[in-house]
Amino acid sequence: MNSLLFPGARQAIQIKRHRTCRKTGRTTVKTIHAVTSLTTEQATPAGLARLVRDHWGIAALHHIRDTTFAEDASQLRTGNAPCAMATWRNLAVGSMKLTGITNIAAGLRRNARDPRRPLALLGLV
Repeated sequence: MNSLLFPGARQAIQIKRHRTCRKTGRTTVKTIHAVTSLTTEQATPAGLARLVRDHWGIAALHHIRDTTFAEDASQLRTGNAPCAMATWRNLAVGSMKLTGITNIAAGLRRNARDPRRPLALLGLV
């Protein structure tokens, strides 16, 4: 029954991503393929598309945490420290996004200049 050559695979999907460069206006199309163990009853095409978009939302947060906070270079490796720091970073990114800040690095620099700004951002002053 399984002709996808992946143990447990139930569906294969093809995704075409269209990306337009803001500087040049040039559009490129990238095609990717994925497999899933979810059956067609468990995940419709629209459901699979939502799962893929949700995954990229998580990947985007990890990208922000790594490029802005250099998280991958962190030497915190023991106990709860890595999880605690990820939580603080998520709080910083999330609170800025909720207030409309789109450039997280610039927002961090601005908030670092005045110790009252982060507290105001969180509604604590």
